[in-house]
Amino acid sequence: MIPTPRTEPVRAAMTLDGRRLSYLDFGGPGRPLLALHGHFNEGRTFTALARALAPDWRVVAPDQRGHGFSDRAADFSREGYVDDAAALLAHLGLDRVVVLGHSLGGVNAYQLAAHHPHLVSALVIEDVGAEIDSDLSFCLRWPHRAPTRTALIEQLGDSARYLTDAVREHPDGWGLAFRPQDMVTSVGRVNGDHWADWLSTDCPALLVHGTRSDTLTAGHAKEMAARRPRTRLAELATGHTVHETDPEGFATTVRTFLDTL
Repeated sequence: MIPTPRTEPVRAAMTLDGRRLSYLDFGGPGRPLLALHGHFNEGRTFTALARALAPDWRVVAPDQRGHGFSDRAADFSREGYVDDAAALLAHLGLDRVVVLGHSLGGVNAYQLAAHHPHLVSALVIEDVGAEIDSDLSFCLRWPHRAPTRTALIEQLGDSARYLTDAVREHPDGWGLAFRPQDMVTSVGRVNGDHWADWLSTDCPALLVHGTRSDTLTAGHAKEMAARRPRTRLAELATGHTVHETDPEGFATTVRTFLDTL
């Protein structure tokens, strides 16, 4: 059965080891594209992209473990994230999909391709490298709960601008959809040298680099593209969150690549 196009995505969930994994399915008759968000975010960060790519592409965007409407997991290991993505594709009966990932999701994307090459036909990697050394400990200073949404936003200060999707009302007040300590644990497992995974596949790949990024340097991005076959490098004048800072430019860049597949 071919999913019909929708104005709004359908939120659904599957159960893995007793744990809820929530995802958004934007539907439509197009080819499937799995979109994996970064730390602090969730699947709906790709709403604008999904609309821009419709109806040619059906975007499925999970809330990865410990994020959004998905449950926390026993661990935040590399294997755990990759296995979740593979399980979601199996649940939906999909394979040979294009996998797009930002930051954390970008590493998950190219490691999914490395460990389950039959599931991935192409990659779109947004502003993350093959060598990573990130520190998210600053998020431990964020408030746990606040009496109102306004109070929470005020306490978050400048950080609130990239946490809008994660703000939630809980039984004991307003807070975030994730636990900051989980994010620190998660990025600790992302840090390291992942060149072997990046170079282990040769499916078509697009590496999108924000030229003002504090996460991926221009030199590292160029090296990643040069060392991996069939890899294109696109540079946009943004910071780390290219898809949010320049949604139109990002969507155009991604669509141009997808049209070559």
